[in-house]
Amino acid sequence: MTARDSGYVPGRHKIDDYGGGGFRFADMSHRGSILALPSGVRAVPLTAAADIDEAMIDHALSESGGLDVFVVGTGQDLLPLAEGLRARLRAAGVGCETMATGAAVRTYNLLVGEDRRVGALLIAV
Repeated sequence: MTARDSGYVPGRHKIDDYGGGGFRFADMSHRGSILALPSGVRAVPLTAAADIDEAMIDHALSESGGLDVFVVGTGQDLLPLAEGLRARLRAAGVGCETMATGAAVRTYNLLVGEDRRVGALLIAV
């Protein structure tokens, strides 16, 4: 089984495209939601912003190697991230920006291009 078969691609990757229920990055496409971190891009079993829980935030924080900003793409529409989840990120010293997935992809790519320590949790649209 390769890294791509396991739902994980190591390394930092910009998102080349999104829509149709998935994303294109690292010369491949993926249907479903993703967690993009400096350490790699991983498939996540989320279909709605309401599915984001403490375990997902803790996983992102533990695997990231340290972030300055965490971008959350909540799907087609902007939805607020639960205050408890935002508080977890704040306690870790990580800023959080929540927006619709399209805007989140563009913001994530811009920050990666600036070589910022950024991660993104992106709900597929």
